[in-house]
Amino acid sequence: MRHVKAAILGAGFIGRAHVEALRRLGYVDVVAIGQSNQAKAERYANELGVPKAYGNYMELLQDNEIEVIHNCTPNHLHYEINRQALLHGKHLLSEKPLTLTSAEAKELYELAASASLITGLNYNYRQFPMVQHLKGMVKDEDLGRVNLIRGSYLQDWLLHETDYNWRMEPRYGGTTRAISDIGSHLFDLVQYITGLRFSEVLADSSIVWPTRYRSSVAKESFQRRAEGELEPVDIVTEDYCSVLVKFAGGARGVFTVSQVSPGNKNALEVHIDGGKASGSWKQEEPFLLHLGYRDRASERLVRDPGLLKKDALPFLHYPGGHEEGWTDSLKNMMHNFYRAIGSGAPLSDSVATFKDGYQTMLINDAIVRSIQSGSWEKIDNV
Repeated sequence: MRHVKAAILGAGFIGRAHVEALRRLGYVDVVAIGQSNQAKAERYANELGVPKAYGNYMELLQDNEIEVIHNCTPNHLHYEINRQALLHGKHLLSEKPLTLTSAEAKELYELAASASLITGLNYNYRQFPMVQHLKGMVKDEDLGRVNLIRGSYLQDWLLHETDYNWRMEPRYGGTTRAISDIGSHLFDLVQYITGLRFSEVLADSSIVWPTRYRSSVAKESFQRRAEGELEPVDIVTEDYCSVLVKFAGGARGVFTVSQVSPGNKNALEVHIDGGKASGSWKQEEPFLLHLGYRDRASERLVRDPGLLKKDALPFLHYPGGHEEGWTDSLKNMMHNFYRAIGSGAPLSDSVATFKDGYQTMLINDAIVRSIQSGSWEKIDNV
């Protein structure tokens, strides 16, 4: 595998996680950091031990040494930066959402499809070994025909009225928050595991705090303590949403997302109920699968290379009991993305594509229409 040189645009929480994951691979060199101004770029580059710093992303894109761009900027910057990265001939890994609107997502999907570049979205929950094993169980019909899919993604970092983040402002985060921020992960994951596509949705949402209090001191995501003086801000994006889903082929689903559920830090769960058995996976217990049966005792399958399906084995790297978690899923994501760049291998289907990102935007659009209409809404398919 040849060495590849990459740049990170946006070195906040997720950008720093990208840097760490890339360095664990051993064959990707992070050579540049891009930030909103030169002083911040230099400070972050110095903290992370990265040689180059750019306060203007267009200047960074003109650096011929850089082959790959990681777009870890706030949501409202995704569309234009992603577009420019493709136009400048850079391979591109973007954080979700792909864009703020489905029209923009369609444009990027079509642009990426016409370019001979490797592109992907960081839906890293696909990359857990037990997710891969559950996907294999569905494929091999170990669970029988899939009848019902249940799922949730619950957090509590925005529980209090003094919790505030840029994601709450539509101009930065988009017109939805819980739906697009964490719901997109859940919706992508259940479709990836089952191979089934959302067909229609019926949704309800709630704004728990119509007024929140914003600190004069900006906070990064998941930072708890509010500092400085507080000012009231009207909130128009949802804290919670539940969605009933009809899948193509007849299966049904029910999903809940919330950022105001006490005690839940990053509680993503997926439950697949089939005609023979059920399979459940929880991100906060990523090394386990819970398997349920009607006529025999339920089982708890532990992550172990001697127990998992063959297709799941490339996603685990240590013996049973040596647990791998969120940071390892991110490393798997980077490996599967960069393998296509460094060796010319086909892009793994574990890497979400711009087509997947566009489809997720269409799901979000239908959910918003359903909330507004109070009725079932059909989903357009790419």
